[in-house]
Amino acid sequence: MRAEDANEVILVEEIFDHGNLVELVVIEEFARRGERPPRAKVYAVRIDKHVYHVHKADPTGEELLHLAGKSSATSKLYQIFKGKQPEPVLPTQHVDLHAHGIERFTTVPKDPREGSPATAVLRRDFVLPGTEMQFLDSLALPWSTVREPSGQLLLVIEDWQIPTGYTQRVAKLALVIPPGYPDTQIDMVYFSPALARSDGRQINNLTVVSWSIGVFQQWSRHRTPQQPWRAGVDDLSTHLSLVDDYLRREFTIR
Repeated sequence: MRAEDANEVILVEEIFDHGNLVELVVIEEFARRGERPPRAKVYAVRIDKHVYHVHKADPTGEELLHLAGKSSATSKLYQIFKGKQPEPVLPTQHVDLHAHGIERFTTVPKDPREGSPATAVLRRDFVLPGTEMQFLDSLALPWSTVREPSGQLLLVIEDWQIPTGYTQRVAKLALVIPPGYPDTQIDMVYFSPALARSDGRQINNLTVVSWSIGVFQQWSRHRTPQQPWRAGVDDLSTHLSLVDDYLRREFTIR
């Protein structure tokens, strides 16, 4: 059952019954306070941008994906810990919602060719943190790090799947890696070829950027003061989840 949007969820007062179980626990709130959540009848967990009620303490990765309307055939699940790097959750893996530090979950689209031989290594003009490279390798998509003549650093991922509603099914995705990352935020996203809606309607706030690797469509989408970049929590996996949300919200904001 879907609850209201994450920022509207309020942590309820901990009311214990005779079985010493809290009625409802919002695990994100306990993670933010650095506390281990108590055992509960219902756990409110955020997956991507929505909050769901889970009526067991140890759901599998597949069950959590199912709550979000996805499956392991098309998506991967990551659990986000406060102050730590995200960790992948296998479809058959049980997640202990009573564990300390689990903040939320994020999904990443899986390429349909996953399971094929390892993709070729492309350019590596600069090095990302080891856990970031492991995450990128787990996508089974070719990726490159490119240093532009200007000194600007780009991460480029080939064959990124585009959600239904666009004329393109896959595109090259680029991110600008800012100085000081991961303490400083990644902003916006870039696509080549340019994306267009299948219904012909215009997509707002788009511009064109030219780099040595080609021409890209810049999506001017930014974090808000209410949802800022959180150093030590946000990274490539969480930003790419936000990118997926940008693409899907294009059809819901009008």
